[in-house]
Amino acid sequence: MLKVNTYPLGPIQTNCYIISDESGNCLIMDPGEESGRIINKVKSKELTPVAILLTHAHFDHIGAVDSIRDRYTIPVYIHEEEQDWLSDPRLNGSAKYQGLPDVRIRKADKLISDEGMMTVGPFEFEVRHTPGHSPGSISYIFGLSRFAVVGDTLFQQGVGRTDLPGGNTGVLLTSIHDKLLSLDDDFIIYPGHGPSTTPEEEKDSNPFLNGF
Repeated sequence: MLKVNTYPLGPIQTNCYIISDESGNCLIMDPGEESGRIINKVKSKELTPVAILLTHAHFDHIGAVDSIRDRYTIPVYIHEEEQDWLSDPRLNGSAKYQGLPDVRIRKADKLISDEGMMTVGPFEFEVRHTPGHSPGSISYIFGLSRFAVVGDTLFQQGVGRTDLPGGNTGVLLTSIHDKLLSLDDDFIIYPGHGPSTTPEEEKDSNPFLNGF
């Protein structure tokens, strides 16, 4: 079984996930800031990173990508629809906030274009395209370990905002209904912010999904 460690990083407390196997290999997901802290956690747990996986390209999810990529010489994966967002502060949202430095990340090494099963190093998982919060939002489904990393698509008692470039409320709700609530009720859903949840919990009590 895989182990999931959660680290809320930066002023917006964006969840970075380090997913590791029994051999000490790991995936780093959405390293938004505080690269030194991420590196220290990897070192203290004696892990070997094999890749960086991004759920989407908003600035608070990508800020530490280049530092981590260069430290471990590992590839970065993102959906093809947001490949240009990494280097464009207007698209990744960093230009929107006064006092925040523009975030410009180098090109991703690997572009994800299709849904379905993927293998990265020793890790196997399913990719589901879950747009709505942003056009290239994707969720990573680890079926054998029964959890999903979903970025800012779905939160405990909430859903992703849709007032940013490429956002669309109807598309978001369809993504949640078809791609996430279709998971077994006891799957653990790890969101981009806040605590984990399950499909069952969100079906029962998420006010944004009431009647959907």
